[in-house]
Formats: sequence, C-alpha cells, structure tokens
Amino acid sequence: MTKGYSLEQDLRLLINNPKYSDIKILCKDKQILHGCRAILAARSEVFDKFLYNGRKESYENHFSFPNINSSEMEIILEYIYSGSIKVESLNKENIVEAFYAADYFQLLDLQKFIMETIKSANYAKNYSPELLSKVVNTIPLSEDNILLNLLVESVATIPLNTVEFGRLSIKALQHLLSYTYNKETPFATPEYEVFRYAVILAAKQVSNSAYKILMERLPTLEQMNNSIQIEIKFIDNNRISEVTKELEPLVEFIDFRRIKRQIFADLIDPLEIIPTKIILNVYRYIAKSNSSDLNDIRGIPTSIYKFNESDYVWDESACGSNLIIEDNGKVVRTKSANVYNYQSVRAKLALENENIFEWDVIIEKVSVYFHIGVCTLENFESESWVSYGWVLCSDGRCCNFGNWQLDYCPEFINGARITVHLDMNKRTCAFTVDGTKYPVVSTWNNLPSKLYPVVSFHYPGRFRIQPHQKS
Repeated sequence: MTKGYSLEQDLRLLINNPKYSDIKILCKDKQILHGCRAILAARSEVFDKFLYNGRKESYENHFSFPNINSSEMEIILEYIYSGSIKVESLNKENIVEAFYAADYFQLLDLQKFIMETIKSANYAKNYSPELLSKVVNTIPLSEDNILLNLLVESVATIPLNTVEFGRLSIKALQHLLSYTYNKETPFATPEYEVFRYAVILAAKQVSNSAYKILMERLPTLEQMNNSIQIEIKFIDNNRISEVTKELEPLVEFIDFRRIKRQIFADLIDPLEIIPTKIILNVYRYIAKSNSSDLNDIRGIPTSIYKFNESDYVWDESACGSNLIIEDNGKVVRTKSANVYNYQSVRAKLALENENIFEWDVIIEKVSVYFHIGVCTLENFESESWVSYGWVLCSDGRCCNFGNWQLDYCPEFINGARITVHLDMNKRTCAFTVDGTKYPVVSTWNNLPSKLYPVVSFHYPGRFRIQPHQKS
C-alpha cells in the first residue's frame, strides 16, 4: 500500500520494525522486540516513566519485562501504534495475559476491547471454561477482579452438560458455584446437572473406572426424560472415599433443595458420597415443605425469554368492543358503565418454543371480578370472559374450561401486581401476587404449544401489562 493514505496502516509498518526503532524490549520468553521511544511514551504513562524518568536507565536502549511474553507484548505494541488490534491477534493462549499486560500499561480501552471479545457468544462458548480455569489457577482470587467475574458470568450461561470434562478445573468449578450460589445472576444449568458434572469431574481425578461407572450411574435429565434404564454398578469403598474427598470443595455450593425429590432419593442418596449432614438437611427441608418454591436452576435461568418493553402491548384486533387501549398499547380499560358482560383482550405476544416467559399485570382499577392468565388463538373470544383459557381469578381461584382449583391465593385489590410465570419447556404456569410466589397450578398439565397473555374484566377495570420487574 502506498504511504500517506491511511495513518493506521502507516503506523502499523512501524510495529516491531528495527529500521524505525530506537529501543529493544526483552520479554519473559527471551524474545526481543523493537519499539520507538517517543511513540511508546506518548501512548502509555508507564512507558513514559520508564523512558523519560531522568535516571540512568532512561538513557539505555534496552528494557526488560520479565513477566510479559513476546506474544502479549506484540499485542501491546499493535494497540499503542495503531489504536486498535485485530481480533485474530487474540487467542485462548494469550488473551488473559494480554488483558493483564494492558492493565499493567494502563491501556483501558484495550482492556475493554478484550472484555468485549470474551463476551461475544462464540468466544464465550468456545474458550470461557478454559480461560476461567487458567485465571483461577494462576491469579489470586478477589471480588473486584473484573476479568475473573466476567469469565464466571460467561461460563454460567453455558449448560455444564455441554462442557467437556477437562475444560473446567475443579478449582474453577468451585469458584463458579460459590460465585453464583444464592445470587440473582443468569445461570443455564439445572441443579441436578450441576451435581452430576461435579461428581463426574471429581471421579475423573480419581480413576478412569470411577469416571466410567459414575457416568453410567448418573444419567442426564434428558436421558431420564427419555426413560433410559440405568444399570446399577457399584464402586468399591476406597474409590468412593477418594471421590468424596475430591468432591469436598464443591459439595457445599450445590443447592440440593433444587433437585427433584425422587432424583435425590433414588440417585444421589444411594451413592453415599454426600456428607450425612447435608443429606439430613435436605430430608428435613422436604419434610417441612409441601412443595418446593425453588426453581431447579439457581439464579436467573438464562432460558427466561426477554422481550423488548415495546412488545408488551394489548392487541387492538383482539379486544372487546367496550374496551379502550391507551398509553401506547400498555393499558386497557372499559369505556362504558352500561355494558355489564365481561370483555377480554389478548396481548400481541406469541409465547412459544422451549422458553420461560414472565410478565406483570398491574391492576390500576379493579372490577368486581376479573381474570389474568393465558389463552390460545383459536379459542379466544373478546366479548366474553376467558373460561376457555388458563386464568387466575380475582377471588384467588384458578380456572380452565370450567375446571376450578380453589384457594390458590388470596383475592386481589387495587394496585396489585400479578406476575405470570409461564414455562413452555415444562408446559406449566404459576403466579406471583404482590411479591409472594405461589406454586405451579397443579391441575394445568401439558399446556398448548402457543399461548398469549390475556385479561378479562368489566367496568370500571383498568389493567397495565409490562415486562416482569423484580423487586
């Protein structure tokens, strides 16, 4: 390329070019790189202090950086000279070291670029487990380590049963589980699969035979759903003891309360690798609770589908004749006190595929009776109430096609916030009323594959729909 057309391209010609350099940089791996004193000092406060501090060493033409390899120093030079780096310059072997080298030289924009690269979906899936293991095993852990936290959050969004054993170290898994334990952070793995991954990873450290046996003893949830028969193979006591020891740093960060009771009793307890105290605490929890109010996934399941706020609107083409939609589609109300029959309105949102959907309906003005829930497209009628849908009624009952479940929750009042929790993977529905979450409606099994939010009411009702907002 002819010089003078692109400043960036012209400056790239200077990178590690002995012809235009006046200092040598000795790296950790004994490689020597070349740099221009004035450019380095102008672009980095750290280089400026090295090169122009007025002391004897500032007049030398070679400098040593014993903690930075040449591959990372090349990235530093590329950024200092050109103001950018090529994505292909970063790989799983150098990206962690490049981040900390950028930190050392106080190149904040380079650090941000590296973090954005790690956040990208393909990079996260392909490299995050190895990078987390690398950081955890080589760098002191702290709560304010932004790279460490980024990698934990990245790995948390990958289902563990898709991460090959060996990509994530036990120490890295321990940090992942401790960081996400009882925290509202996005997480992709059901708690049983967390336990399974931890046990098999621990067994892999003990022996190939223990690894193979536990792979067979602990099926995936998908295998269980497909009713695959499990062949019971026994592990000798010495191997059990060794696996238990390897599992020790992990087990305290597994929330066994989130695992289905039958799985816990039939698969986990008989293994005899969980401390007795934990086993007893789980059984106590089971004995004291009629049904678990915990999700089977810690934190915020990443399968919860996030619509844009503008998607949460009532559908004017599916609205009763006595209803008015206003506030950009977010509010529906009655327009006349002379119409006494129920009116219904459906939202535009189509809820389908194997996702979890959550939204709020706020009762801004209450009618005598009203209903909130979901319906199908085929059975929707705007001039009547939604007896054909799956709805929570204002008196605390649940109804579907005339089948009632009594005393689901207390009755509602003005200002109440109703959250609908629709799990299209399990085809179930539950409700939260003013911050109190109630269990899945037991009589609603195998909901249809495509549903819409719905409300029905009469004068003087007024209802607002919005994305679910956690308190």
